[in-house]
Amino acid sequence: MQTMRVDNLTKTYGEKTLFDDLNFIINEKDRIGLIGTNGTGKSSLLNSLVESDHDFTGTITTSNSYSVAYLRQDPDLPEDMTIMEAVFAGAQRVYQTIRHYEEVLTKYSAHPEDEKLQKQYENAEAKMNEDDAWNASNEVKTILTQLKITDYDQKIKNLSGGQKRRVGLAQVLIQSPDLLLLDEPTNHLDFDSIAWLEKYLAAYKGAILLVTHDRYFLDRVANQIWELSFGKLHKYQGNYQDYVRLKAERVEGEVAAEHKRQQLYKSELDWMKAGAKARSTKQQARINRFNELKDNVNTLQLEDSVDINLGQQRLGKQVFEIQDGNLTIDNKVILKDFNILIQGAERIGISGENGAGKSSLLNVLAQRLPLDSGILKVGETVKLAYYTQQIEPIPEDKRVITYLSEIGQQVSTKSGQKISVAELLEQFLFPKFMHGTLIRKLSGGEKRRLYLLKLLMEQPNVLLLDEPTNDLDIATLTVLEDYISNFNGTVITVSHDRYFLDKVANRLLFFKGNGVISEHRGVFTDFLSELDQPNSEKTAPTKKAESSTVAEEPKVKTKTKLTYAEQMEWDHLEDDIDDLETQKDVADQQMQENSDDYGKLAELQQLKDQLDEKINSKMERWEYLSQFVN
Repeated sequence: MQTMRVDNLTKTYGEKTLFDDLNFIINEKDRIGLIGTNGTGKSSLLNSLVESDHDFTGTITTSNSYSVAYLRQDPDLPEDMTIMEAVFAGAQRVYQTIRHYEEVLTKYSAHPEDEKLQKQYENAEAKMNEDDAWNASNEVKTILTQLKITDYDQKIKNLSGGQKRRVGLAQVLIQSPDLLLLDEPTNHLDFDSIAWLEKYLAAYKGAILLVTHDRYFLDRVANQIWELSFGKLHKYQGNYQDYVRLKAERVEGEVAAEHKRQQLYKSELDWMKAGAKARSTKQQARINRFNELKDNVNTLQLEDSVDINLGQQRLGKQVFEIQDGNLTIDNKVILKDFNILIQGAERIGISGENGAGKSSLLNVLAQRLPLDSGILKVGETVKLAYYTQQIEPIPEDKRVITYLSEIGQQVSTKSGQKISVAELLEQFLFPKFMHGTLIRKLSGGEKRRLYLLKLLMEQPNVLLLDEPTNDLDIATLTVLEDYISNFNGTVITVSHDRYFLDKVANRLLFFKGNGVISEHRGVFTDFLSELDQPNSEKTAPTKKAESSTVAEEPKVKTKTKLTYAEQMEWDHLEDDIDDLETQKDVADQQMQENSDDYGKLAELQQLKDQLDEKINSKMERWEYLSQFVN
């Protein structure tokens, strides 16, 4: 069984200890969800496990053949390569075989009369068979398709950030390593892709360690939750729901134990003050126990809850209205005769296909993007805060408290109480020693939390949130959900986070692309369930939503014939299957001839199993290609 053993792993960053003396083992089939407040060191721990971050102490022990693949939040992909070239850019043998085959195929396709190139092609094809590389090539195309990447010849430099993450995810999945490290794998994935990824990981043969804010994803994928808190790792068996229950039990037990220590300390302190003297061994032992108790009392560290209790300005009844709105960007229809009325205290969730224009609608409402035609009305009392996917440039050389002090030295709570910026920072999980920290030293998640706090300090009455769950920790999301539930204003959220949308939205806009937008009422996961049942009755859109659904669904281009490379593969496929069947017959004959040699029988049985796998693979390929043979 392949394992990774970690002993005494420690890392500090400036004044902060990210993790201290961690010890753990990762076994095959482990499905570990790693959670913790932003800035606690989750990504640093993943970096340490692949030893890309050498600034740590401790030992990591694996076998020589142990392999690890790592999806970073910002994958490092070669900009001048195509998608397929980037996916197969690894050093694994099967990647080298596929790259060589593609190179030879390109040359041979251009000069099919060249006998030397024909021989090279035949050798490359034989190598593809030997390494079973056809399966790898087909699997990566399947993975890319499931992740909504269909144009394999695009250059990496022309992709969006979300597309690059999906290519990076495909790159690590196809490697099938012993340990798969995934940092926020569901970011920029739509619901179909997330559902597919859940099933893919459930069937994965190796171990998985992942960082994610998606609580439904954790429930479906994880069989362990590891929480990184105050430099220590707390381990819980089960999924996220189990973690919530087990952590509450652990904290309750630790609080009770700390209370007992404090009571005992007070009792022993009274004894010491009474003039205890070490006149006997027994009394000296009691004095020693007191000194030990003094060192351990009041050492319990518990995470503070993020408490957002800020006031807001009055909001009138009308917030936004769009009448007959039309918008096209880069020849792509975003809005078509779109009508919507948004009033005070509404909770609207926006989701749907990637690239369909969800963020563009927020930009229209924020008056950052004009309609091509139609009318946008904004209520006179609207005071807007817009939490964008790409946060505004933050001056990296400013200190945390200085950045917020530009909004004001103090803010008012709902009850009218005045609180200082320093107090607000502490409520928002920035302890005092971090107030003077330069912003450039914060983690990505801490910067996002600081940016959110700045927006809320402005005391808006309308919130536009564009993918707020990306890069925020679960603790912050939980309190943001609570804040929204008590917020008197209007909240409009673009998100693919099912859990978050279930908590904060009861009116839903679903973007299907090409200007098709349907409207629904109720819980988001109930709506997704309806989508999975095509014959069930769908929620009828409102009259205003019907005007947005007149555009036809974009037609998907279907495959009708073999490519040149597939035709050449087809021409040899039946001969390849016959050859493998012949090899299997020979293996059967040899097994009969060596029936008394158990060592030889084991070798022949292994060979026969391998041949069966190759035959099955070739047959599946034959069945697929046969659909397109003219």
